[in-house]
Amino acid sequence: MTSEKRVVVIGGGLAGLRLAQRLAGAAAVTVLGEEPHVPYNRVLLADVLAGRYAPEVAALPAPGPALRRGVRAVRIDRADRAVHCDDGSTERYDTLVLATGSNPVLPPLRGLFEPDGRELPDGVHAFRTMDDCLALSAAVRPGVRAVVIGGGLLGVSAARALAERGAQVVLAQQAERLLERQLDADSSALLHAHLSTLGVEIHTACRVRGLTTSPAGPLPSGRSGPPTDGISPDSASPAFEARVRAEPGRRRGGGGPRAVTGVEFADGYRLDADIVVLACGVRPRTGLARAAGIEVRTGVVVDDRLRTSDPRIHAIGDCAEHAGQVYGLAGPALEQADALASVLTGAPTQYTGTRALTRLTLGGADLAAFGETTPRPGDDVVRLADATRRTYRKVVVRGDRLVGGVLLGELSTVGALARSWEDGEPLTDLFHLLTDDGGH
Repeated sequence: MTSEKRVVVIGGGLAGLRLAQRLAGAAAVTVLGEEPHVPYNRVLLADVLAGRYAPEVAALPAPGPALRRGVRAVRIDRADRAVHCDDGSTERYDTLVLATGSNPVLPPLRGLFEPDGRELPDGVHAFRTMDDCLALSAAVRPGVRAVVIGGGLLGVSAARALAERGAQVVLAQQAERLLERQLDADSSALLHAHLSTLGVEIHTACRVRGLTTSPAGPLPSGRSGPPTDGISPDSASPAFEARVRAEPGRRRGGGGPRAVTGVEFADGYRLDADIVVLACGVRPRTGLARAAGIEVRTGVVVDDRLRTSDPRIHAIGDCAEHAGQVYGLAGPALEQADALASVLTGAPTQYTGTRALTRLTLGGADLAAFGETTPRPGDDVVRLADATRRTYRKVVVRGDRLVGGVLLGELSTVGALARSWEDGEPLTDLFHLLTDDGGH
């Protein structure tokens, strides 16, 4: 690829910016970033919400003139090799890369939307973007009643952050345990206990049926602090407002005619709530690809060179589906960006998938999980637990290979274990890997 080649990247997140950095000097790169903010690391949003970091701490390295901020791609013209944007501009490409990420899932709750309406009630928030984070942060104050719906990575992170800000937090999880995709029953129970010590009330194996609302208005007498309606008028940027208006189904909780007052469970139990956080997972953003006639299943389908069904168009990150898998994690997104940069610069590279490790920083209950944490018949399982220190380590061994593991509370050994898992080499001293020296 020569510098005359035009590469347009739709998406200014981790994956899109990493690719632009790798292609610097090798191609003329333009990145269309929909959000008006300086690019940021989404992984740090929970720390921003908790008040541990200022928003600027989450900023990614400056991408330079390649990035156009606050510009949304609205249509791909494959025949003309052009991307049409919401500001009326057109970007022509030789190679197009979709790094459009994902949207939060809005569950089908009664009362979430009015008939034929698209406005979320005041006080109802998703937790996916910096705007979501800032809106939620503006709504939190000590003693506010917050219900987090969803006990996955986002829900657990949000619940802990809100508790640190002094909110009265209830976490509602439909599955039987927290982080059911990453943790086994024992480690999930330890995480449950840790969140409980922070004052988070946890309900598992329960289904939220709907929301109760009342007409929005001034704060009742005796209540003070910022309103629970999300972003205040002076903190909402015009670019963000334009995006909100243009995206069906994505509406912030602010300025609407209703305010959330509670959450109803399927068994009839009701909780009062000033704030409701929707942390029910994410869905790949594939609308542009579908409209352009590109093959989409769960995500935008790509091959081992990260090409879509149109060989001039590639996809990476949360929106991409490779070999039937959509990762939705930062590690695979960065690995895909690196692989695509090699492909586009002529290297004989193939992307064969990512062995993803999930990490979550939760203060005294940091966790990591990788591979297959549920054993098959015939697998060996080794567990080390320290009730006093509230640490837990478990690995699954198949034959002489490490195939998965989960660690909670103390992660000094995770690096050595992950390397052994990624390399797929025969184990020689598993207990040494599990000790605090991390195999060194």
